[in-house]
Amino acid sequence: MDLNAVEDIIPVRDRAALARAHTGAAGTAVLAGGTWLFSCEQPHLRVLVDLTAMGWEPWTVSARGLRLAATCPVAELAAVPARPGWAAHPLLRWCVRALLASSAVRSVATVGGNLCTALPAGAVTSLAVALDGAVELWGPDGSTRHLPVEELVVGDGRTALRPGEVVRALDLPERALRGRTASRRTCLQRLGRSASLVTARADEDGAFTLAVTAATSRPVVLRWPAAPPAGRAVRDVRAAVQEGPGWFSDVHGDPDWRCAVTLRSVAEVVEELDRPGGAS
Repeated sequence: MDLNAVEDIIPVRDRAALARAHTGAAGTAVLAGGTWLFSCEQPHLRVLVDLTAMGWEPWTVSARGLRLAATCPVAELAAVPARPGWAAHPLLRWCVRALLASSAVRSVATVGGNLCTALPAGAVTSLAVALDGAVELWGPDGSTRHLPVEELVVGDGRTALRPGEVVRALDLPERALRGRTASRRTCLQRLGRSASLVTARADEDGAFTLAVTAATSRPVVLRWPAAPPAGRAVRDVRAAVQEGPGWFSDVHGDPDWRCAVTLRSVAEVVEELDRPGGAS
């Protein structure tokens, strides 16, 4: 869709130019892939600040883990090669497939955009919370801070970004990438938007992480020192959702149904990872 009210597009090539662009000003929006920005009318916008001119590498690997640039296309996640010991690697491709979009959209939609849009069914959000992902945020005053993704997304379409802050990158730690993972996706239609996404991870030291997205307005993440019995995991998840955001409701699923399918998925992923050599 053409954004007829936009008067200027500012390509920024370094952090100083980004600061001068006043990303927190009224009528200004940050542009990466633009799949959401150009999907509907934006009459309030006058200026787009184009991050793609930064020239960031889509992804880099180091001893600390995997870094995904905010401008990394979602499709690139599926192309990141496996590394020795990365048992969680298949989860990258799984989360890309969980995104309801054509291959053309996936090649343009970005990691940062998916996180900042903060949709309950955000596939990158699901990946990040399953692997203890954290974002690096650049402030308009030159400051930098780091925030776990489970704290970044605070509601349907709402984030903890401060005025003018920009996501620089998503970091997935090596420790989490070495964990075995299991996942379940449920939707009303075969090619419909995700109504429930459940991801679980068993680390090499036995620690167990389970995350629920899509069925809740924000991620719900639980951790245990060791894999819990399936029944306990189900009870803990039910309580955490009821005490927290509650079960989400929209045209893609009623709360009671989302609760039922999510708790079933919770039991399945716990039992799958409890089997010797279970999942990947």
